[in-house]
Amino acid sequence: MNLLDIIYDGQAQYLQRAEEMVAKVVAEQGKETPVKFPGTAYALPCIYAITGKKITNVGELEEALALAKEYIHPAKTLQAGLDAGTASAMLAEIIEAVKFVYDPIPYKGRDAEDLNTAEIRTLGFLPDAEVRSFGVALVTQDIPGVAVLIGEAPDAETLASVVKDYQQKGLLTFMVGKVIDQAIEQNIKMGVDLRVIPLGYEIESVIHVVSVAIRASLIFGATKPGDFLAHRTYTKDRVKAFVNVFGGWDNKIIAAGAAAIELGFPATVDKYINEVPTLLLYQPDYEKVVATSLEARGIKIKITEIDCPVSVSSAFEGERVRKDTMFAEFGGNRTPAWELVTTGDLADIEDHKITLIGPDIDDAMFEEGKTVRLPLGVLVEVAGKDMQADFETVLERRIHYFLNYVEGAMHVGQRNSSWIRLTKEAYGKGFRLKHIGEVLYAKMRDDFDKVVDKCQVTIYTNKEDVERLYTEKAKPVYDKRDTRMAALTDDNVEEFYTCLLCQSFAPSHVCIVTPERLGLCGAVSWLDAKATKQLDPTGPNQPVIKGTAIDERLGIWDSVNEAVATNSQGAVESVTLYSILEDPMTSCGCFECICGIMPEANGVVIVNREHADITPVGMTFGELASMTGGGVQTPGFMGHGRQLLGSKKFMSAEGGLERIVWMPKALKDDVAERLNKAVKEMTGIDNFADMVCDETIAVDSEAVLEFLETKGHPALAMDPIM
Repeated sequence: MNLLDIIYDGQAQYLQRAEEMVAKVVAEQGKETPVKFPGTAYALPCIYAITGKKITNVGELEEALALAKEYIHPAKTLQAGLDAGTASAMLAEIIEAVKFVYDPIPYKGRDAEDLNTAEIRTLGFLPDAEVRSFGVALVTQDIPGVAVLIGEAPDAETLASVVKDYQQKGLLTFMVGKVIDQAIEQNIKMGVDLRVIPLGYEIESVIHVVSVAIRASLIFGATKPGDFLAHRTYTKDRVKAFVNVFGGWDNKIIAAGAAAIELGFPATVDKYINEVPTLLLYQPDYEKVVATSLEARGIKIKITEIDCPVSVSSAFEGERVRKDTMFAEFGGNRTPAWELVTTGDLADIEDHKITLIGPDIDDAMFEEGKTVRLPLGVLVEVAGKDMQADFETVLERRIHYFLNYVEGAMHVGQRNSSWIRLTKEAYGKGFRLKHIGEVLYAKMRDDFDKVVDKCQVTIYTNKEDVERLYTEKAKPVYDKRDTRMAALTDDNVEEFYTCLLCQSFAPSHVCIVTPERLGLCGAVSWLDAKATKQLDPTGPNQPVIKGTAIDERLGIWDSVNEAVATNSQGAVESVTLYSILEDPMTSCGCFECICGIMPEANGVVIVNREHADITPVGMTFGELASMTGGGVQTPGFMGHGRQLLGSKKFMSAEGGLERIVWMPKALKDDVAERLNKAVKEMTGIDNFADMVCDETIAVDSEAVLEFLETKGHPALAMDPIM
């Protein structure tokens, strides 16, 4: 059989199975039975993107079959073969959807408390929230690419070598087939947070990674459903994915590969096949699979050599260290701990000097078998001819990310609320406290090479030193910075900054970052943007000289509108910084929260990405996000960061923070302190967060209103919001 015949045969097998499963589910469940994947606003995402048709019930699966058949027209052309691949993808999505009709959790890894100790570890479909969670990492290149591993490697060691290589390089890795068992055999940690994701054993489950790519186009690119050419262009240009097939291939795998190639994702196989240059590649040498794949997809990765006995990569950023795997712990209200970055003179800093003052975690004073708990002070001193004191906080916040890159480490918090855990496995591999210094040194010098010419790290573990230096050195610096930050307002700076990081995924989105309005992803403050401009003069953060405001209430500046229009290529011509009703700022899809008007309460509800349930406006986060992401303006709805909920400029044109009437309890608890402080300063109202309803009190509109009336919520007495 030639390549096209192989694709057509594989596609025919998908069609036969899909037709049989649809006929069976129609007969057994009835046509009105709902069909859905969990946690998505995009129905069956691939079919929706390709055809524009939402499939919502069993009866509509018959229509989906007919839509898939429109792509089946065997001919002796490559495009006909690729169309058969598209049909195969649609049929695979139908097959997977039927599984969810019979069992809402067909992939039992979703039930596991700890995926890495579960008997069954497959995860299947990824909800929209998980797709969005990759957004910032993808656009910042912390995730430089996506690898899809299918089949069974010749042995578990070979598979582990490939996976660990991708991990070390920071890639997001999906697995389908017996490679999952081989990863388990080699004790490779898996999970969405760890960016090694076991989808399922049947080849049809590969559609769940195709769905991730397609939803990136829908969510971040705001590509219209039904415009399949635009979706193909988006995935080819912006989603750096590729496929590795191990242990030979069958016709269904090659048909699935045709679907991947149509989306711009090259594939390598280890069993000979007629190659399609740059798209379908034969690579029997497993030591060259990674290099071949990265080259085929045009992925270039800079590797920083670090003196550390465990891997250091962004792939480990989501790792959690539980009590049963923990060897040592610092901070977290158990011991005093702090971390500080300061600027010194070049003459006074000894580059790459790592000093530990106090006991290490292998000190004989610790009782064997008991968790080691120590105080911890981490002082990072940097110097450089272009280094500025304003950059210290930017570097200091990166400590959180750098230490989370360490395999077997978990870092939470910042300043004097830091909390670090290390695993028994990391300790067993030789990780000691000096390696914290080695990681911080290497990453500070590498990531901030434009301003950091020298760096030295001192680690303190004697309680007396940690407490004394906090009082004498760290706290005064924190207080001085806080005073400066409190003085920074939109009114007393001369420039704002653009942030174009997310344009790699949302081409028409432009963030305007101000002192009182962080980037909507929550990751870029005004000082961050200012520092980034210095570090990368032609990069994503460029100054916007304010000039005179056209409308101070709405937050309209000619200079801002000009910057937005230029950088969105004319897609957006004007924005207001302080209104959600008139030309609100666009969103990419990485936003932490969404606010939307609840007219009957004369206010707004706010929902965070982690909250999957319905809100009082009748929509989930995903459904609200589908209206606001991808660089579009939707008056009455806006994506934003959590920190904005303590800003006096938050929708100030419509009355500000007092308009907030509902938010999930977890979010309310997180922002309560700064929300209460801001509202108190503006209005004199005490404990405003207690007046805000949440899902533990009410979700139904009438019940929410009743609660607000009981509390005397100020929004009810304000001018009509619309």
